[in-house]
Amino acid sequence: QVQLVESGGGLVQAGGSLRLSCAASGHTSSIYAMGWVRQAPGKEREFVAVITWSGGSSYYTTSVRGRFMISRDNAENTVYLHMNSLKPENTAIYYCAADRNPETWGRRVVDYDYWGQGTQVTVSS
Repeated sequence: QVQLVESGGGLVQAGGSLRLSCAASGHTSSIYAMGWVRQAPGKEREFVAVITWSGGSSYYTTSVRGRFMISRDNAENTVYLHMNSLKPENTAIYYCAADRNPETWGRRVVDYDYWGQGTQVTVSS
């Protein structure tokens, strides 16, 4: 089992920045990739970004490319999501998730095996 704990959410004005953190514990050697998924009110969960645990390859949904950056600190078993130029439409609960499968590496919501509890991000206009 893998446990994931997010932190760093909050309220920010449009154009501002936030950094989300996700600390992994447990059987972390089974993780191939870690990513972020968000869910806005009344909408389905949406893939945001993913990074492979060892190789550092990353992938983003189109709407956040150039504004968000995902990074990892293997020594700390932590993944970060740096969010810049935030927009009101980025308001959502952001979930950290882990995928064990090297063939899928978390590029879709359904790929993930483990989930955190989520952290609220609210962007005011």
